[in-house]
Amino acid sequence: MPNIKLYTAKLSPPGRAVELTAKLLGLPLDIVPINLLAGDHRKDEFLKLNPQHTIPIIDDGGVVVRDSHAIIIYLVLKYGKDHSLYPDDPITRAKVNAGLHFDSGVLFSRLRFYFEPILYEGSSAVPQHKIDYMQKGYELLNDALVDDYMVGNTLTLADISCIATIATMEEFFPMDRTKYPALVAWIERLRQTLPEYEQLNQEGAVEFAEICESLRLKNAINAK
Repeated sequence: MPNIKLYTAKLSPPGRAVELTAKLLGLPLDIVPINLLAGDHRKDEFLKLNPQHTIPIIDDGGVVVRDSHAIIIYLVLKYGKDHSLYPDDPITRAKVNAGLHFDSGVLFSRLRFYFEPILYEGSSAVPQHKIDYMQKGYELLNDALVDDYMVGNTLTLADISCIATIATMEEFFPMDRTKYPALVAWIERLRQTLPEYEQLNQEGAVEFAEICESLRLKNAINAK
């Protein structure tokens, strides 16, 4: 059986969440790199797979799944030796789902509001309200972390999705770590727990922030 194809970019937090999940499950992936800045996601071949022109997507022997949260749930339910990353208990699963929605609806959406104008609209602005709005996510997650992980004391998909976004946010705008002790402890715990964390997550977070800042400065020069 051929490996699952993952259409993604190293810069993408959602794409990195899929790679982290696959690594935990021992699933080999065939990475199909998508260059967002070059417009690969708007080419006809890609749009046939995903008319919404977003990454990541997977092609699992003809089964195409879009959206990182849907993908990682699919991978656990189909290939996981157990469902510990997405537990069967309805109460626990509801809490994991809430964490996944927190990632997409709070963390990633706030990060996206900042970087998309720079990447796609030629903006060079650093609006303070967007920075404040993004950093509020640190406070919200810190206050929610009453256990070792987002849902009790066991790693779940909620942690994997959120750490991919949080790591990226902090490369853009580092948090005051003295204010968020629970969040800092959680980040360090995941760095130690997730296999190949630096390669699969941190390197992409650093590269994304560097590219975005370089492009922002270029936009500022071009606007003069």
